[in-house]
Amino acid sequence: MAKNNNLEQDSMANVEEALTASERFIEKNQKAIIYTVTAIVLVVLAVLAFRNFYIEPQNEAANNEIYTAQAYFQVDSFRVALEGDNNVCIGFEAIADQYGITKAGKLSNYYAGICHYKLGNYEEAISYLKKFGNKDKNMSLAAKQLLGDAYVATDNLKQAVQCYNTVAEAGNSIISPMSLKKLGLAYEHLGETQKAIEAYKALLNDYPQSMEASDIEKYIARLEQAK
Repeated sequence: MAKNNNLEQDSMANVEEALTASERFIEKNQKAIIYTVTAIVLVVLAVLAFRNFYIEPQNEAANNEIYTAQAYFQVDSFRVALEGDNNVCIGFEAIADQYGITKAGKLSNYYAGICHYKLGNYEEAISYLKKFGNKDKNMSLAAKQLLGDAYVATDNLKQAVQCYNTVAEAGNSIISPMSLKKLGLAYEHLGETQKAIEAYKALLNDYPQSMEASDIEKYIARLEQAK
């Protein structure tokens, strides 16, 4: 019993000693602790204020602007969608420039890239598509594939191959078959026949029901006969 009492007393003494040490630390570093806590509070308040009083209004304005540009885009008025109508629509380029921090501003890079590609402005298309990034996997893959198309249009076939490979390796049943066929064609133009055949066979084996695979055996046969 006496032994238990001693253990309890030792335990209490250790707790009291720890509390005393903590009190001494707090007393010694009181100013530094106050400054640190104050700085953290100020940072949190600044972030909240930035989000509520700047980001949210910017998001709302950008969403309003992109809606009108998308309306022109949907009816294939690519130049107006891109540059605006000098009235209610400022266009994807201006939205990307003025609201780049917002989701709509980032999405405008993708739309601007498509518009430039449709208008034959391939270098500009490349510039905008390279800026685009999105958590939506399908949209990101579509943008990467179009970037590859723009590289092909500017005779940058090696860069195109990199883009098509990225999309092909993603294993997307909708977009990857298209990129595998484009990849094979790019390899053909580069004179890399075996790699072209491999791309076509991957298309045939992995996506046999896809539209792109419907006539791909002819491509394979043609290249194998030419070897």
